[in-house]
Order: sequence, then C-alpha cells, then structure tokens
Amino acid sequence: MTQSSQASSKRYWGSVLQHDVPASLVVFLVAVPLSMGIAVASGAPIAAGLVAAVVGGVVAGALGGSVVQVSGPAAGLSLVVAQLVHTYGWRATCMITLLAGLLQLLLGAFRVAKAALGVSPAVVHGMLAGVGVVIALSQLHIVLGGKPQTSAFENILELPSQIVNNHSHAVLVGLLTIGILLVWSRVPRLGKVPAPLAALVIAALTAAVLGWDLTRVDLSGGFSSLESPLLPQGDWHAIAGAVLLVALLAGVESLLTCVASNRQHDGPRADLDRELAAQGVANVVSGALGGLPVSGVVVRTTANARAGARSRWSTVLHGLWVLLFTAGFAWMIALIPLEALAALLLFIGVQMVNLGHARNLRGHREMPIYFVTMGGVVVIGLAEGVALGLGLAALLALRRLAWTSVVVRQAGDRWRVVVTGSLTFLGVPRLAESLATIPQGTAVELDLNLDFMDHAGFETLHAWRLEHERGGGTIDIDELHGEWYAAAVSGARMLPARTPPKHDRFWLPWAYRRRVVDPVRQAESMCAYDEMCENGPNGDHVTDQAQAVPDLLQGTREFHRRTAPLVRPLLHRMARKQTPSHLFITCADSRIVPNIITASGPGDLFTVRNIGNLVPRVSSAPPDDSVSAAIEYALNVLEVRTITVCGHSGCGAMSALLSEAPDLPALRNWLRHGQQSLARFAAVPEQDDDAGPLDRLCRVNVIQQLDNLETHPLVNELVRAGKLELTGLYFDIPAARVHVLEREHFSAVPELRRG
Repeated sequence: MTQSSQASSKRYWGSVLQHDVPASLVVFLVAVPLSMGIAVASGAPIAAGLVAAVVGGVVAGALGGSVVQVSGPAAGLSLVVAQLVHTYGWRATCMITLLAGLLQLLLGAFRVAKAALGVSPAVVHGMLAGVGVVIALSQLHIVLGGKPQTSAFENILELPSQIVNNHSHAVLVGLLTIGILLVWSRVPRLGKVPAPLAALVIAALTAAVLGWDLTRVDLSGGFSSLESPLLPQGDWHAIAGAVLLVALLAGVESLLTCVASNRQHDGPRADLDRELAAQGVANVVSGALGGLPVSGVVVRTTANARAGARSRWSTVLHGLWVLLFTAGFAWMIALIPLEALAALLLFIGVQMVNLGHARNLRGHREMPIYFVTMGGVVVIGLAEGVALGLGLAALLALRRLAWTSVVVRQAGDRWRVVVTGSLTFLGVPRLAESLATIPQGTAVELDLNLDFMDHAGFETLHAWRLEHERGGGTIDIDELHGEWYAAAVSGARMLPARTPPKHDRFWLPWAYRRRVVDPVRQAESMCAYDEMCENGPNGDHVTDQAQAVPDLLQGTREFHRRTAPLVRPLLHRMARKQTPSHLFITCADSRIVPNIITASGPGDLFTVRNIGNLVPRVSSAPPDDSVSAAIEYALNVLEVRTITVCGHSGCGAMSALLSEAPDLPALRNWLRHGQQSLARFAAVPEQDDDAGPLDRLCRVNVIQQLDNLETHPLVNELVRAGKLELTGLYFDIPAARVHVLEREHFSAVPELRRG
C-alpha cells in the first residue's frame, strides 16, 4: 500500500469514528422504540420489529444505493401487515414478506426503479395520511384501556363508550407519554436524546414507581421466540396480490425516501436500482428470520443525516447496536408499558397526517387526490384507497393534457382569439362555440399557443378560417409553440411532442421583422427575409410587407403576447430588489444593445448610456452629476464589484472630436469631457492593425474613461483594496465582435476558444 493510499484510508476511518459512529447511536435510540411500536400496530411479535430494524440496518445499509438512508419497519406498511396477519397468520405473513423481497430483487435487476417515481406524490402522501388516521384511531383505544376494533369506522363508533369509562392508569400513562413527546423536542438542551426514547423510559419508570396496573411488553424469549415462515393457504390470486402490494408499497416508499435523502447530504448521489435490489435482499432475509417487511424510513433517514452521517457505516452500525441491545438487555424492554407504546403510535399516526403536504399540493391542484386517497384508505382499505388515488390522478392528468382555453376579445374594429393548451376533439365544442361569436367580415388576430393539435381540432379551425375569409374577413395567425396549424395545412407529419417556444429573430430591428399572415406563404416570406439580409431595410428588393415598420406600441403588444408570459415569474421574484453584478457604461448609439452583446438578462447590468460612453472626471468643467450619481449608487447601494466601459467602432462622438463638432451647443459642451481622450490619442503611435484614426480613437477613449473613473475617490479606494475591477470593452459593429482591451496598450485581446 502506497503512502498516499495509507493516508486516504486513515482519513476515511477517522471520518467514520468522528461522524458515523455518533450518528449511528442517535439512529439506534430512535429506531428501538419506533420498531417496537410498529410491531404492535402491525399485530406482530415485538421481536419482529427489532429483527426488521437489524436487517434493515445491516443488510439494506450495506448493499443499498444511498449512503445515508436508514431502512427498517415502516409505519406506512403496518396497516397492510395487520390485515395479512389477520387473514393468513403471522408465519404466512413472513413468507409473503420473503416473496415480496424476491420480487423487489427481480425488479431491481431489470432496472425499473425510476418507474416508481412516476407515482403521484399526492397518492403516496394521502396513503401515509390514511394509514396514520387508522393507526391513531386503533391505538387510541389501547391508550384508553380498551381494545381496537376491526375497522376505522367501528373505532370511531366505539370511542364515546371508551371515553366515558374510567381507565385511570392507562389514560395517565398515555397522557404522560404524549405530553413528553410534545414538550421534549421544544426544549433545546433535551434535544440530544430522542423524544420517543425519553417518553418510553420516563413512562416506564413512572409506572414502576407508582405501581400502576398496566400491560407490559412481552419480550421474554428475545429473538428465540420468532418462528420460521410458512406458505400461506388460500386463494393464490389473493396471495399473489398481497405479495405485489407489499413489494410495491415498500419499494415506492424506499425510493421516495432515497430521492429525498439526496437533498440531505453532499455525498454520492443515490443509485435507485441498487437501492431497490438491496431492499429486496433485506426483505428476503427479514421474512426468513421472522421479521416485519423492510423499507426506507423518512424519520430515521432524516435523523441520520442531521446527526452528521457521512457513509453507510452509520446505518450498518445502528443495526448492530439494535442487535446487541436486544440480545443483552431484553429485560429492560419488558418493563415498557404497552399503553405507552400505543401512545407513541398514536402520536406518530397524527404526525403522518401532514397538512403541509396538502398545502404544497394545492398550487398544483392535487389536493383532491390526497384527500380521496386518505379517505379511501380509512374507509375502505389500503389497496382500495391507493387504487382510488391512482385512478383520480390519471383522470386529472388526462383532463390537463386535453385542457383547452379559448379567449375571444374585441379591440376596436379587430378581434383577438387566443387558443392555449392541447387542441383535441375534447376541446372542439368550446372552440366552435367561441369562434361563432366573431362577426363575419372582421379582422382577426389568431394566436395559437398549443402543445398539440389533433385532426379534429385542425378541421374545425381550418373550416372556420376558410368560411371567415370567404365572408370578407382577414385572419392573422401566429403560433408561439410548434407550428401545428402550418404543418397540417402543408401536409407535413405532425409530431406529438412539445416544441420550444418560438421567438423568431427577436433581436432584429423592426424594419427587418414581419409577421407571417398566412402559414401557407411562409416559404415566400422567408425568401423576403433573405433578401432583406442582403439589401437592408431600404434596399430595392424588400417586399411591401417587410417595409411596414411596426411602431413602439406594436412592439409592446408583441412583448405582452410572446415574452411577458416567459419572463413574468423571473421579474416577479426580482420586483422588490435589484442585485446587478456590473455597472455597464456604454454609448447611446442605437446599434449597441448591452444585453445582447453580453448575453445577460434582467437584473444583471446596471447601465449608464451617454454619447461617447464618457465618464467626466471629478474635477471636470463643466461639472456633471449624472454619471457620478450612477457610480455612487452602484458602489454604495448596489455594491457592484465590476465597472465596465464599452466603446464601439464608428462612434459619432469620437468622429466629432476628430473633426469640427456639429453646431449643437449642448453636444459641443458635453464633448469637452472627451478632450483627454483626444490628447491621449495624439500621444499613442499608430499600430499595424488599426482600421484608421477613428477606430484608434474609439479604443483610446475606452482606456481614458477607465482612468477617469479612478479620479472618483470611492472608485480609487475600492480598486486599490482589490474590491473593484475596471474593464474596457470594444464592440466592432460590422464584425459583430466584442474585444477586451488591455489597460496598458489598447490592443485587442483574442477571445478564448474552447478546445
């Protein structure tokens, strides 16, 4: 072993001792009470929950695809396990667990884990909430000193008689346990000890000291009390369905927990297929040893990550601690009152009804899925509730995919129709009804913002268009997304896929832009564009349609229609505060568009524009406060860390400095701030790569303005402190090329090219 590998191995084991061993103890203290409680809720032996905790930690932890996920018995599976125990018996349930593990292992081998992520989170959260309600209702009867009924509905009906009867000791220990669970986590100094462990220990000690008559946990036989699995007897269809249900529910919960664990640590990302296969192996082992089904558990995984776990050693060690504790201190577990465990499960069940998940689903209109799934699990059963939730999720997804919005508005003598969504046969009645409201012979702007259009939608739209045009009307069609209508008219193949938003040549000047009035004549219009690129907006071959120059208001209308919906979410987040990174000083020349030549967007550049991109010196005469105010605000308030001066070729201001300034008093007065540039230009020798005197002066002017910036005290101070950078750029207009200018000698710096 080399010296570097020895050092690496030493660091690794040092990290395990420093981070993973303490984290494993925290997870161990959380896992023991939860595993016993879930075993009680499942109608299984107490030892079965501890076996699942050991196997989930050691087997799933060592083989799994996540370095921090902790597996073990899960409350979300307790309801289905309880039903299986009631139907087939405990030993047969262990065999169903083993077979479900084999199925998971097979699914992991075929690498289908990512398909489980296609299950709507609303269904998963609704299922867990429903299981939580069922657990809470059943365990409430035990806390009250009674027995749970066979269904949630019967538990509700039986509650009044349970409450009326006085079960003093059971109620007292239950209230004590719940009170500790509520208070413990709110006291910062007590947070190092898990609340479930503290609640059970205090409840057990209190009951022992006061001599309360309570039911004790039976763990006298330890692991030796467990029995081997037995093949279930009965209808094989139902048995196969049970195997499939356990495999899918445990697999989906594990994979969702695995995905969530990625956000809780900075280590390697989880391998979902490996995780599913590891869960399968763990369930095979757990079922063979007489344990509960195993899955990834959110509570223990979160505790593990928060405790600082760095590798899978934390998960493996926590399983070993559970094994050692159960083997050596089973007598301590026997002191825990069963009513205290029931109170812990009641508390966990209430926490599983997480209304925060429901509120998060509200924005996506998936709350009905959540509540239908939860209600189905509570009233009918787990499998039936999940099936109801999946069915409703599929129906809502189909409805959204086929959703069509048709908005008709009148603006003066013109009508505007906006069709949004997917135009299928389901939306044809709404479309036909809306189009029928438009009078014959009118001018219509038809905006198609479509993700898809089927033949029925096209036939309805095209037939209306032909009829409207025969009646003397005009229709101006604009398609923001894929050109579904244009492709159908031309006979092209329709691709059932979303195409990116179409912003055709948004950077073109108005004189070069035009809207395609009829998609059938699109090829003719493209030829017109090519001619414009050759001859310019005033060339001889520009078509009449292209010569029509839209005014500013038409440009704003185009912005509202095309661009505003895309940038509105971004601008909404930036509405209260701007945080630009650059102060960008450039010329007022209409050919310079800072956001285009820097590929920047809203909020990036704090821009100052004036004739000649001049920065008056502090002591200049006449004084100018406009640029100075922008510099002050950018540095003091916005705290920018870069100031860029950008000049350009063919600058009219520099041309005026070289020749006699035009007879414009204000302009002549302003150009006095460029005299230092002119003097510097005279002192700089000509270079071989100069395009001429004007080009050289335009570049010299940029460097001079950087010097002028340093006459401002705050700029000088920040530059000397290394907190501010000054940069000079030069935009060669005919070449459409941006150069970075060196401060010492203003030759262009070649642009970096990727190798």
